[in-house]
Amino acid sequence: MSTPVTALMWEARAAEGRGGDLLDWARARAAELPRPPLRSELLRAPQDRVLVITWWRAGYADELPELPEPDAALVTRAVHRWRFESLGGADTPAGR
Repeated sequence: MSTPVTALMWEARAAEGRGGDLLDWARARAAELPRPPLRSELLRAPQDRVLVITWWRAGYADELPELPEPDAALVTRAVHRWRFESLGGADTPAGR
């Protein structure tokens, strides 16, 4: 049986006019994680929203490195965080 893969999602909305700053901040914090994830992706969306997804070879309940909360002046609200267990792609088994 292979080790499961867990994805962590971190999403924040920048304060007015601070989208670029939040994107830079998230990129820098992702690079500073104490260990590298299997994969990471940085995304942006309208309304200056930034999403960071990291994939880890770990169980759903395992302790994993997460991005911190940014400075309150950089965002309009608290960060949203989600954790998902990978079930594999539509045509691949989980953990590959």
